[in-house]
Parts: sequence; structure tokens; C-alpha cells
Amino acid sequence: MAGSDITAPAPTERPAPDTVKILIAGGFGVGKTTMVGSVSEIAPLRTEEPLTMAGLGVDDLDGIEEKRATTVALDFGRITVSDDLVLYLFGTPGQQRFWFMWNDLSLGALGAVVLIDVRRPESSFAAIDFFERRGIPFVIAVNGFHGEHPYPVEDIRESLTLPEGVPVLLCDARDRTSSRDVLIALLDRLIAAATPAG
Repeated sequence: MAGSDITAPAPTERPAPDTVKILIAGGFGVGKTTMVGSVSEIAPLRTEEPLTMAGLGVDDLDGIEEKRATTVALDFGRITVSDDLVLYLFGTPGQQRFWFMWNDLSLGALGAVVLIDVRRPESSFAAIDFFERRGIPFVIAVNGFHGEHPYPVEDIRESLTLPEGVPVLLCDARDRTSSRDVLIALLDRLIAAATPAG
């Protein structure tokens, strides 16, 4: 109506969700790219390149002879946990010659998943050491290749000489639900660390 001071209500704006940067780390061929891809709600960004003859004698393929490609920079994925929380997942390269990138990738990360292949546990020692030295909370996810978990959690914890507070979870990096449960366990650890005692 002409001359009316009645105005339409302003549209309600939802606040942007909180975002959390999470690293998916571990040794060469432990399943980092697979985990990011299995749980990401978007098509993951991958920087995989074929393994070449130049890597012979440099890349240890014992136990992973079927591997044909490797991450040379990072993998990236996203998962919306709720209207208020979105996780950005950054998979690190596993080959030692690309470890220099971990420092940049870890900037702003609130936590990490360290993937372990129990056939080659030593391949993930460097990742555990990296996060311990920087005080970045992490969980251990034991990737069951071929769906097998031959060792109990406590034996794995003892062999890795982990502090008692670090969760050790059995998982299948190919399975979305399993990968999601690992991320939830990490979020639980981050929330517990941020909650004042008492």
C-alpha cells in the first residue's frame, strides 16, 4: 500500500559452520588416499602419479607390491559433521622424499589420524613422532588390509610405545562408516582436550 512503512522481514542468515582441519598421515602405502576418498562427501582432490622406474630402490614396496600410484602433494576431502561443523581432510604424502610438505600441511591442523599397516608398522613411526613433537593430538587407525586384523589393540599399542591417552582403533580405510568412526574418535579426543577439567 502506498505510503506504508511496512517492510518485508530481513531474511535470516545462518552463521557459517565451524571448520576443522584434520591431517590423514602415515607411511607409504598405508591407505591415506583410500581413507580420504571413502569418507569425503565431495569428489576428493588427488595428486597421485604413477610409480615409475625412478622409484626402484627408493620406494619400499615390500608388502604392497600391487601399488601402482602414489600421492606426491596431498589428498583433499570434506565431510559435514553437522550444520555447525565441517571437517577438511588433508592426506599427506607417504614417501620420505615428500615429508618436507608435512610442515606446511600441518599449519592450522587441530588433529590428525595416523594410519598404520601392521604388516609394516615402522612405516608410520615418523608420523607418530611428527605429531608428538608438535603437540598435535592424534589417533591411531589400524587399517585392516583385506579386512584382516591379526593383532589385538593392546599389542599394537605396546609395539608402538604409545602414551595411554592415544586411542588405537581398528578400521577399514575402504569403508565410509569405518573411516567416519575414526574421525569421530579424533573429534572426541579434541573436545576432551579443550574441555576444562572439573
